[in-house]
Amino acid sequence: MKIAQITFLLSTLLYFSIPKTDRNIVGSSPWDFEDSLHVNSPFPIKMGKVSEAYIAEKRHYIDSFYNKNINSPFYSGGFIVVKNGRVLYEDYKGYANVRTGEKITASTPIHLASVSKVLTCTAILRLVQQDNIMLDQKVTDWLPKFPYKETTIRTLLNHRSGLQHYANFPGLMKKRWNKKKLLSNQDVLDLLAQNKFRLKTPNDTHFDYCNTNYVILALIIEKATGLNYRQAMDQLVFKPLGMTNTYVFNYETDRETASKSYRGSTIFPWDQFDALYGDKNIYSTPRDLVKFDLGTYSPNFIKPELLQEAYFGYSAGNVSNPIKDYGLGMRMRFLPPNKEKMIYHNGWWHGNNTSFVPVKKDTVTVVCLGNKYSNRPYSTLSMVSSLFYKKKTEIETPVPTEQELQELLGQ
Repeated sequence: MKIAQITFLLSTLLYFSIPKTDRNIVGSSPWDFEDSLHVNSPFPIKMGKVSEAYIAEKRHYIDSFYNKNINSPFYSGGFIVVKNGRVLYEDYKGYANVRTGEKITASTPIHLASVSKVLTCTAILRLVQQDNIMLDQKVTDWLPKFPYKETTIRTLLNHRSGLQHYANFPGLMKKRWNKKKLLSNQDVLDLLAQNKFRLKTPNDTHFDYCNTNYVILALIIEKATGLNYRQAMDQLVFKPLGMTNTYVFNYETDRETASKSYRGSTIFPWDQFDALYGDKNIYSTPRDLVKFDLGTYSPNFIKPELLQEAYFGYSAGNVSNPIKDYGLGMRMRFLPPNKEKMIYHNGWWHGNNTSFVPVKKDTVTVVCLGNKYSNRPYSTLSMVSSLFYKKKTEIETPVPTEQELQELLGQ
């Protein structure tokens, strides 16, 4: 493990020693320049110019969909659609902090909720690429106290470990649970080791979406790099991609400055799971997530064969007509009539509802981040299926305005 840490540090130093002027980007603009119409990547990516006719056609549909399904007094957040680094549509509205009047802008980081898993998974894949860890390595190789000997890094990533959800620990421990204690990632590992909770299903037999998996993955990242998760994510993902408005939330220092999440106009209170990271607690912007997606088109950031590991479904293999599946840190839908695969990840935590949809076949990125409790961001899946796939598929529609109004009024 010492060798792995040294290898990681050397590779990081080598990367940052490369002059920025040597890095080609979409649009051939300077690396640190960004205008209102383009999102750039520091990695060399060959993408065609987007025609004005294409922009006009798509923008008309996107504008109609956005104003019908997302844009409303009940939505607060940021929305963007980008093709080949060219912004087709973008809008920001609402408040990062309604008490202070701080408005959401293009540079306001919003809690990604479970979209954070996509970034945690990418950090793991980058470590695999650097030969620091292996996907089928046992978790106990890195965390000897971990009590489930068959669990691998891969089955954490694809939610086939069978681990108990940390939100269920209070019910499992009953009177022994300390409901006042703020949980850390190390606490989750310690509780698993001490209690040896029965697995919900044997390792690698069933899919069960579980935040505990990614809490443990964050600890593995720390062990493999010799850095804390915040530093590791900076060096593995955020800084290489120029994600300057992205950070890992620190419960001790960021509670006052981080954008708030709401139900109606009421700020969600913190709870004892708010210091956990890996499964959530990355704050970012729509533009930074576009930078992330652009980076995945460059083999200098992530090798295509590793990316395909993430986009391969692990749980629908025995289903004759699957609708959904899960890869490594990425969800997927199979759309009629030809079962085209749409990859995406949604998130929900407190009042944050988020959606990240990279349309790989069209080199398009769609991001909708919301910090005011609503399922409106999830309707982006319906927009993507209608605009970039062969048949319109209504995946999720927003709740009626009347219901949102009732929640706002506390009825």
